[in-house]
Amino acid sequence: MPDDMTPQRRQGFATRMSHAGRAGTHVHGFVNPAVHRGSTVLFPDCAARREGAKHRFEQYMTYGTQGGPTHYALEDVIAEIEGGSRALILGTGLAAVTVPLQAWLKAGDHCLMPDSVYGPARNFCDGLLRGWGVETTYYDPCLDEAGMAAIIRPNTRVVYTESPGSHTFEIQDIPAIARAAHARGAKVMMDNTWGIHHFQPFEKGVDVSIQALTKYVGGHSDILLGSVTVNSEEDWRVLRAAASQLGQYASPDDCWLALRGVRTMATRLQRQAASGLEVARWLSGRPEVLRVLHPALPEHPQHALWQRDFSGACSLFGLVLEPRYSFEDLCRFIDSLQLFGIGASWGGFESLCIATTGNLTRTAGTGDFGGPMCRIHVGLEEPADLIADLEQGLSRLGG
Repeated sequence: MPDDMTPQRRQGFATRMSHAGRAGTHVHGFVNPAVHRGSTVLFPDCAARREGAKHRFEQYMTYGTQGGPTHYALEDVIAEIEGGSRALILGTGLAAVTVPLQAWLKAGDHCLMPDSVYGPARNFCDGLLRGWGVETTYYDPCLDEAGMAAIIRPNTRVVYTESPGSHTFEIQDIPAIARAAHARGAKVMMDNTWGIHHFQPFEKGVDVSIQALTKYVGGHSDILLGSVTVNSEEDWRVLRAAASQLGQYASPDDCWLALRGVRTMATRLQRQAASGLEVARWLSGRPEVLRVLHPALPEHPQHALWQRDFSGACSLFGLVLEPRYSFEDLCRFIDSLQLFGIGASWGGFESLCIATTGNLTRTAGTGDFGGPMCRIHVGLEEPADLIADLEQGLSRLGG
């Protein structure tokens, strides 16, 4: 039987998330693995410590910064979700963005970034990377294969993708972008946080997949974590070496909470995706709304790409009001909501709404969406209650 046809691979996602990273069912002990905290690792003798240096790319304890059993369990679960061979756990989602960029880029190199990229990733490229002699070009996220091939330079080492785009939810043609990048020797990186589980990056040509585990994996808005997953030993060695040299580390307590969160993630994802789509459909029929930026809606410009490449959606989407409304009207609407918090991040159990107008940086001419905008995250509340709250908020527009 081929490896990809093992009984575990045939099991459903919820089943795998309930059992991955655990000792098993027919064992004596607690259901959940323990939290392992530590810095110093002891060896029985000098020879054993010298031998340990040979295993620095393996799940082998040599010092606290290289991880321990709690980290290893989470690494295995994330690699399982992403469909890769190895996963690196980092202290924040932003660290998961910046570590691979530092691992694969050096002075004189060129990086391609979608114009829709997560704001702090843009800040890193325009700040530290630029200071280190790395040039970044921002491209229209909706470029096709020919368009991507036309902007790749001889010194382009990384083609970065984020699908859908941060705040504005453009779906990128990842297989086409990957073909163009690989034909010219560039690595393809992807922020796959929105598409966790629903988008299998390595099947679509991605080399390095990035997750903000702060979101759905944590699920309760109380941890900061990130992950970077690869699918080759060569890429793993580059990534692991860079993280070690940078001193990157994740708290084992946060790793344990992420392991706890992942057990219910399949159920939460399913419920929140359904609720999010229900709310998005309701909003799309409102006269105050110009459009809803949700890839699962048929009217989304890249809906066909979403249907082709994703098995589902998450509960984060954008809302554009009619242009007759002002930014002040948008803020009045958001401030009036009772069930939606106003705050960064998403993927937790609580619903959120933040204004995106005035918070977007676009340099490739892709920033005009026709009206004031906000981003909505749908949590685990009843959709009918959220809709009632949004209805009373919309009634205040222009008032």
